[in-house]
Amino acid sequence: MRRVCFLLKVRQDRLEEYRERHAAVWPEMLRALSAAGWHNYSLFLREDGLLVGYLETDDFAAAQEAMAATEVNARWQAEMAPFFESLDGAKPDEVMSPLTEVFHLD
Repeated sequence: MRRVCFLLKVRQDRLEEYRERHAAVWPEMLRALSAAGWHNYSLFLREDGLLVGYLETDDFAAAQEAMAATEVNARWQAEMAPFFESLDGAKPDEVMSPLTEVFHLD
């Protein structure tokens, strides 16, 4: 299982609504993530808008491709795009660039 961590930036004026949206993620989105191989998926949001995502998966590229093939992901990404800074026309899930892991206590 590979651990994946990524960063995004949520717009300051959308922080509260972003939190609210993630308190009630659509059940079909949750099922799709699980079916696509996204395990132990967590998001952490700092007050300045820094978003840290973490998940575990066998193959991150394959997990991203599996989600990209779902209709629910297309709807979710379209709704979430306005919450983020610096997407340059891309969808939020398209700019998730994994950080390099330099240490893991195990």
